Amino acid sequence: MPSANPAEDTAQTARTAHDTDIAALLERGRTLSTPVLRAAVNRLAPPMDTVAAYHFGWIDAEGRPSDGDGGKAVRPALALLSAEAAGAAPEVGIPGAVAVELVHNFSLLHDDLMDGDEQRRHRDTVWKVHGPAQAILVGDALFALANELLLEMGTVEAGRATRRLTTATRKLIDGQAQDISYEHRERVTVEECLEMEGNKTGALLACAVSIGAVLGGADDRTADTLEAYGYHLGLAFQAVDDLLGIWGDPVATGKQTWSDLRQRKKSLPVVAALAAGGPASQRLGTLLAADAKSNDFDSFSEEEFAIRAALIEEAGGREWTSQEARRQHGTAIEALDGVDMPETVRAQLVALADFVVVRKR
Repeated sequence: MPSANPAEDTAQTARTAHDTDIAALLERGRTLSTPVLRAAVNRLAPPMDTVAAYHFGWIDAEGRPSDGDGGKAVRPALALLSAEAAGAAPEVGIPGAVAVELVHNFSLLHDDLMDGDEQRRHRDTVWKVHGPAQAILVGDALFALANELLLEMGTVEAGRATRRLTTATRKLIDGQAQDISYEHRERVTVEECLEMEGNKTGALLACAVSIGAVLGGADDRTADTLEAYGYHLGLAFQAVDDLLGIWGDPVATGKQTWSDLRQRKKSLPVVAALAAGGPASQRLGTLLAADAKSNDFDSFSEEEFAIRAALIEEAGGREWTSQEARRQHGTAIEALDGVDMPETVRAQLVALADFVVVRKR
C-alpha cells in the first residue's frame, strides 16, 4: 500500500528495484510455467510435438534431450507478477503465462520463416531443420493450444483472459503484416513504425502483464492500466531489439551481423535516420532506394552493410532510438502509479523494465 509520502514511496521502490534479482525473477517464471508448457506441447500429434520440443530447446535436431536456450522468459515472469499485482498468488497466473508464451512462440516460428532467418537462440530455426510446412503447422498448433489452455478452465475470468489474448494476437499479426509491407516501401514515417512495433511487440507484452491479474479477479480498469505499462514496455523492448538487430553482437544475439539490414527492415534506427535530414540521411536514402531494386542484394559484402550502419548512426538514428527506448521505459513506469499493488511487486515490475532497456540479447 502506498504511504502518505509519494517521494518516500518512489525512493523505496527504486531501492527495492535495484536489489531485485532479475535472474531469479525470470527463472521463477520459467520454472513455474515450463511443466505446464511441456504438458500442452505433448498434446500435439507427431511429429509436431517433436518439432515444437526442438523449437523450445528441449531436444536437439536429432531428438536427443537438450538444455538449449529457451528464451528470456520475460512474458511468463510478467504474467506471474500480474497475478500478484491483483493480490493473488503467482501460481494463479501460470495458465496465462503459458498461453502468452505459446502465442509468442507461434509468432517466432512464423516470423523466422517469413524473414528467412536461419538462426534463433544460437541454433538453426525450425523451418531450416524441419521444413517450412512444419514451421507453419506447429505455429498454428501453438496458437490453438494457447486458447484451449485458457478456455478449458471454464471460469468467467478465463473467458475474459482469452478475449484479451485473442485481441493481442490479432494486433501482433497486424504488426507483422505492417512490418513485411514496409520492407518494400522506400519511406516509412516514425509514427508508422511506432504503430507497427506497438502491434508487433507491445500488444503481447501488454497482455502478459494483465492476463495474470484478470485470472486473479482484477477489474478491467486495473487490467487496462497494467496493459498500458506492458504496451510501453513493449515499445522500449522493441527499440532495444532494433538496436541489437543492427549493432548487436552475434555471439550474444544468436543472429547474423547486421541482421535487420540484411532483411531490409524499416526499423526505428533506419526510419529515424531517414527522417533526420542532412547529408548522411540523404546518402542513406539513396543507398536504401537502390537496395530495394537490386538483384545482387543477397551477395552484399560485410563492408556494404557496415557502410549503411555507419550512415544510420551518423544521421542520428542510433541515438534517437536509444532515447526513445528510455522515453518508453519512463512512460511504462509512470503507468504503474495507477494500480494499488504491493510495493515489492511494483519494484519487481520496475526492475524488469530496467532489464529490458539494458539487455544485450
